[in-house]
Parts: sequence; structure tokens; C-alpha cells
Amino acid sequence: MRLALRHKKDLTQVTAKGKDVITRQGLWQVIARVMEQGSRLSAVRLASRHAACDVLGLNSFNEDDLYNNLDWLCENQTRIEDKLFKRMPNPGLFLYDVTSSYLEGTEDELSAFGYNRDGKKGKQQIVIGLLCNEAGVPLSLEVFTGNTNDSSTFASQVKKVTERFGSEEVTFVGDRGMIKSKQIEDLQAEGFHYITAITKPQIETLINNGIIQMDLFDQGLAEVKGNGIRYVLRRNPQRAQEIRKSREDKLQSLAKDVDKHNKYLAEHVKAKVAAALREQTKRLNISRWVTVSANSREVVLSIDKETLNEEAKLDGCYVLKSSLPEQSATAETIHGRYKDLSYVEWAFRSSKTVELELRPIHVRLATRTRGHVFVVMLAYRIIQDLAIRWQLLDITVEEGTKELCTLCVEEVSFNGAARTFNQIPLPVNQLRD
Repeated sequence: MRLALRHKKDLTQVTAKGKDVITRQGLWQVIARVMEQGSRLSAVRLASRHAACDVLGLNSFNEDDLYNNLDWLCENQTRIEDKLFKRMPNPGLFLYDVTSSYLEGTEDELSAFGYNRDGKKGKQQIVIGLLCNEAGVPLSLEVFTGNTNDSSTFASQVKKVTERFGSEEVTFVGDRGMIKSKQIEDLQAEGFHYITAITKPQIETLINNGIIQMDLFDQGLAEVKGNGIRYVLRRNPQRAQEIRKSREDKLQSLAKDVDKHNKYLAEHVKAKVAAALREQTKRLNISRWVTVSANSREVVLSIDKETLNEEAKLDGCYVLKSSLPEQSATAETIHGRYKDLSYVEWAFRSSKTVELELRPIHVRLATRTRGHVFVVMLAYRIIQDLAIRWQLLDITVEEGTKELCTLCVEEVSFNGAARTFNQIPLPVNQLRD
């Protein structure tokens, strides 16, 4: 018995022809992304190692074939997404969020400088919007130029849900940077509802107007109504402690620098009081309640306790707002659905890091960039489904895929080459289901 990969030279002679060939090449790109992340060339090499042509009924293909296949995936993305959507129950709630992904080069047609969430200064990027159902299953994505504002991506999602998915009773869930007044108007025009959060200045305005009272934050989950809007609020004690600890650490860091500078001034009579310490208070974002002043040859650190107490009063506090009627959702439901945005964040984390490695993006054309990101989204749906199916097994998705990666086609010959047939070995028992 020997292991082999059988390649044919003429693409027209394969078992799968025409569009079927392109579809199966796209399927391989998704499978390859799950198995071993990399470029199109690495996907070709992976196919050789794992007998992908025999498994998928394909002829041999090369790197250029897969690049062309990205164009096809981009062109057919809408059709594929719609087909997948029809296989699922029509959700009444949609989760939507946006991320960015930096680029190593500058030649990508969608690349531009923008708000970089990856902390990569000086890098151009693309912006990715992901629409999921209430369970966090990706339904559709869009890739925008790197300087696209988050909220400006929202209108196309509303249009997509109404025109393509044909949804009627819909609630959109998005963070405070996504669903603003303009987006709320768009949703209300369609008869849709929303769940989002408001900013700290907006919370302070509600408090000053008497709509929200401070003691409500410490009563667990509370709800108030004002201006026809439902507000759900609470204080997260753990988050409040984290904020206080961060504030204390910043103050201690500044105090150490002040002591160090005062020691230097004492030892060097010609040295000048540095203005850098004042700049540091701004960098640490504590200049509102901390001041640094020079008293003769000594730097003095002063704390405005009244301003500090005012700033700390909302530590860990957050307010959600929604247009959902009470008969449709309780305060607990609104709170829980907003927390479900973590599903989208997890999808971004899995797609951009080691699990699927969206980066680096080895393409330049806009169609191929969109095709590449679409491949990653489809791959995420696979690992998401595997995680559900394997959750009762003592095995992670990464471990399970490594086990499956050991499979390849076996070519068994009898009496030389007279009788030959292929068979795919079965995976270990725990992975078969």
C-alpha cells in the first residue's frame, strides 16, 4: 500500500467541470484556512500533502487558479450568503460590529489610513463589518476602505436585512460608536428596533436632567423610561475596581517620576524644572484632577479631590438604551442581548489571530481582498460548528483539526497496477460525529 496524490493535466477532463470546479476550489480554500493558515501557494502545497484533488474530485490546480478563485468568491459572495441564510431560522435579532485589519504593504486597492484598532501606527488598513445572528453565527460581511467610519457602514446592513434577507421584525444590536442618532432614524424608518449603549457625557446629561438617579446604579439591573426610550443601567463592581486600580497606578507612576526629577534637581543646581512632567499628566489622561507645578527648585504634585470624586462617581457604570417595547423584551433580555455582541468580538479575535490568521493579506486587488476575507468568515463558521459538536469531547478545535489533518487518500494496488482503488481512512472514533 502506498500514499499518493493523483493529478491530471487537463482541467477539462476532471470529474467536476466548469462552475463545479470553481466551487470546489473555493471549498478547498476554506478547508485549507481551517487546517493550516497561509497564502494561496501554501494552500496548493497543502492540497498535495493531503490528496485534496482526490477527495474533492478535482484536477491539479496552482496558485494562480486560487487567486482567480478569490475573484469568483467575491463575485458570488451575495449568492453564497443568501443560500446559507435560507438554511437557518430567520433571526429577529442581528448583531453587528466593525473591526480593522492592518496591511504590511501599501498596494492594496482598499488600503487607507484610519482608526487603527490593532495598535499598529503608520500602517494602512482595511475595515471589516460583520453581521451575525443572535447566536453569533456570521451571516454576511463587507470589506470597506481603511478610512471608513464605523457608523457609515451601518446603512448597508439595514438594507441587506430588508432587501436580501426579507426580515420584517428586526432588532439591531450595536455598540455606542455604531448606532447613533442617524442610524436610529434609519432603523425607525424601516420599523426596526435597536439596542445600544450611550456615552459617559450622555449619562451625565440624563443625570443632570433628572431622568436617571445615581442610586439606581447600585441596585443591580435597573430600568427607567424617558423621551420614549427605555434605559437599562447598572454598575459593574469588577470594572469599577479595575478603573480605580488603573487610576491609582497612573498616579503612582507620575509620583515616582516627580520624586526622580526632584532628586535630579537637588543634585544638579543648573538643571531646569522640566515641562515634560506636565505633558505626562496629559498622556496618562489624569490632567483633569492632577496638576504638576514648580515651587522654587522642587516639583509639586497636587490632587483636586473634588474633581477626582466627580470623575470617579461613574466608575463601572453603563447605560443601555432600546426602542423595544416592554411586551417584547424585559430589561434582562435587553441587557443579555447587548452582551451578545461579545460573539462578534470573538469572531474577529479568532479570525485575526492564530486560529485563522486573516493577516498577512497576500493580495492587492479589491475583489481578491474581499474574497480572502470571505474565505476566513466561512472558515470561522466551520470552526464555530466544530466547537459546538466537540464541546462534550475532551478535545479543542485546534487539537481536533490537527488529528483530521493526518488523513489522506490511500491508493491501494493489487497485482501491480492491474487493480487500483482509492479510499479515505476514517478519523479516530471521537471525531467521526
